[in-house]
Amino acid sequence: MTYALLRPLLFRLDPEKAHTLSIAALKLMPRSVPTPPGPLAVDVAGLTFPNPLGLAAGFDKDGEVPDAILGLGFGFAEVGSITPLPQAGNPKPRLFRLAEDRAVINRMGFNNGGAEAALARLTARRARGGIVGINIGANKDSTDRIADYAHMARVMAPLASYLAVNVSSPNTPGLRALQDEGALAALLDGVIAARGIGGPPVFLKVAPDLTPDDIDAIARIAIDKGLGALIVANTTISRPPLASIHAGESGGLSGAPLKPLALQTLRDFRKATGGMMPLIGVGGIGSAEDAWERIRAGASLVQLYSAMAYEGPGIAKKVTRGLEDLMRRDGFASIGEAVGTQ
Repeated sequence: MTYALLRPLLFRLDPEKAHTLSIAALKLMPRSVPTPPGPLAVDVAGLTFPNPLGLAAGFDKDGEVPDAILGLGFGFAEVGSITPLPQAGNPKPRLFRLAEDRAVINRMGFNNGGAEAALARLTARRARGGIVGINIGANKDSTDRIADYAHMARVMAPLASYLAVNVSSPNTPGLRALQDEGALAALLDGVIAARGIGGPPVFLKVAPDLTPDDIDAIARIAIDKGLGALIVANTTISRPPLASIHAGESGGLSGAPLKPLALQTLRDFRKATGGMMPLIGVGGIGSAEDAWERIRAGASLVQLYSAMAYEGPGIAKKVTRGLEDLMRRDGFASIGEAVGTQ
């Protein structure tokens, strides 16, 4: 109710300024313990997630507020994308709120303070527990992007519950080419070697704008390399019909209009992997019903981000309460039982 009153004021602000204010507000929250495992607990890649709902990468780019995020009721937080060196990202304006469509277009360009600054913050909170994934990327002007990813895996592995390899952002020129079969295999070899024996599981975040051949190749490589999960999917460069005046802006589209494409891509990866690879569903999830649909379609975990701009920070508890009701309604004793049942 409080957020519903504040939202019209926030929506008068530039979206990037509103986001900065939201991070500042979360920093002021009293510290709370992570959500304990409950009826929605699910095991993925050797980790026990207290519930299947996470906040996707992009919100907490610099690892400033993972504990506050967990305190909101999310089962896990994914920070980043973080690159080896600080970078300013693309010129502003680069974040657009499409209120009529409950969507967002961004062309941020991996803006972040770099690995060294994030490393200090994440080291300081290490003892607080909770599942915190670290999403890693490469610098825009890097001459060896695979080396960038390997470096990030090496330095972040001791602090990460899991490492998320982001090769699917549309806002760094040439980055999505790393999803090509040969480049992806080489990249993952470098990341896995740098992570070291006994390091955290490696997840791969993919785009929704993939051909069937791409999906088959990525699925085959993910299984062959023993990845912990695939995160399906990032923002889209496609443009379904949109009502907003910002519809023509370049960048990645997220929010409600992405839902059909992200859901279909998840189903395609479920088929391509034969259920042998855990999937994390993201893209257009804004309610318990959306999350449940993604779980029944094959996702062991789900993430949201854009919906929080429209629903507020209470969305995590609202979705998880709804998931409990839906799980019981459909006769499942656990989230794991429901995965891929439709």
